Amino acid sequence: MSTPSEPRPQHDGPALEPIRVLRPRRTDALAELMREFQQDAGREPAGREPAGYESVPLPGKPPAGSEALTQELPPVARESRRCADAAPPGAGLRRAAVAVAVLAAAVIGFGGALLLRGEHPDDTAAPVPGPPRSAASTPDPAPAVPTPPATAPVEDPDGAGTLREGATGPEVTDLQQRLLRIPDVYRDGSTSGRYDPTLTAAVARFQLWYGIRGDETGVYGNDTRAALESRTPAGAS
Repeated sequence: MSTPSEPRPQHDGPALEPIRVLRPRRTDALAELMREFQQDAGREPAGREPAGYESVPLPGKPPAGSEALTQELPPVARESRRCADAAPPGAGLRRAAVAVAVLAAAVIGFGGALLLRGEHPDDTAAPVPGPPRSAASTPDPAPAVPTPPATAPVEDPDGAGTLREGATGPEVTDLQQRLLRIPDVYRDGSTSGRYDPTLTAAVARFQLWYGIRGDETGVYGNDTRAALESRTPAGAS
């Protein structure tokens, strides 16, 4: 009775997988082919080619295009010398005569152009002098100076009656008196009737505290005026 094999310990890590698989190359086919060729060569009698092969006789003469039939080409210098010798006599003189004739024609044409230009100068008309002006003649009137266009009056972007820093007058005094009636906005402020930086800061503080956004910061415009007059009615102390 066979005894059960001992249990193998369990592998806690990951399962091992092959990293690279090697496959043998089929190199035995070439060796087998050479072995069969040697066996067939041993079976045939001496002086006879193995079965499946035939002998091809080599040609006695080298084929066309081989090195034995190569011919050396003549040098280029000899050919150029032959062409120079084959040229008819007097060709160089003819070329020189043609060049001289072309140069002479060019010189003659240039000289003729200069002569024609001297016979017909540019007809530039001289200015015709006007009649002499007498001392008693009437002087020319002075040129009229263009009048600049009238500019339209610049409208206040915040509306009519807007007060800003630099303004003076009774309206500024009324603004200062009304701001003194708002708690902690213009404390101990002056009522001199001059829109100074202290008054500008007080107006900006009033706009910030009461959420007035229609006018510029520190400018007493229509929105700021309406908000201040509604909180400081006339006649109230």
